[in-house]
Amino acid sequence: MPTVKVHNLENKEVGELTLSDDVFGVELNEALIHEAVRNFLANHRSGTVSTKTRGEVSGSGRKPWRQKGTGRARVGSIRSPLWRKGGTVHGPKPRDWSYELPKKMKRGALRSALSERLREGNLLVIDSFSVQNPKTKEFTKVMGNLGLLSTDKKPIKTLIVDSLENKNLILSSRNLPRVKVVDSTGLNIYDLLYHEKLLISKEAVEKISEWLDPKKDKKLKEE
Repeated sequence: MPTVKVHNLENKEVGELTLSDDVFGVELNEALIHEAVRNFLANHRSGTVSTKTRGEVSGSGRKPWRQKGTGRARVGSIRSPLWRKGGTVHGPKPRDWSYELPKKMKRGALRSALSERLREGNLLVIDSFSVQNPKTKEFTKVMGNLGLLSTDKKPIKTLIVDSLENKNLILSSRNLPRVKVVDSTGLNIYDLLYHEKLLISKEAVEKISEWLDPKKDKKLKEE
């Protein structure tokens, strides 16, 4: 079973933590991760493109001129697609791009991505995110202590997993670019891949291990 060192916000070792092999020791499955990311992006895609048919275009429904005797082409409405400012034929309409992906596949992709982050050395377990004051400047110092600032003093893409009840953490980090805070159940595959570093509190690790336990997949299959 994989073992990681637990650090505090000053980047000092305060202990060790044994992780679940079923959640943090899974082989990399690129095909599964790709499918989970594709599903996530599709579900967040907004089909806002739209055109108007002749029935939706504003304008009178009166026949512009009589059918015969004028020498001009016959026309039934100024809203005809043949006319300028008329309707559009077979144009795009708002569409729902979302589709369902089995929960077992989503959870499997998360386990695979978490395990790969651990193997890369980009997963850091924090004893507790005990931020005293909700100040961006102080939290920037914390990021510096953990080695999460680039050469230009900007934060590296970092995903923090902790309880959303930790208001000081949320308030002190929300103004930092490329830093995002989620809780254990709000973890998704896109955030895991987008952010380079993953900071997880000791309490959140336990919740994630319980949430992504493969035994739950068997229960989902039975249901």
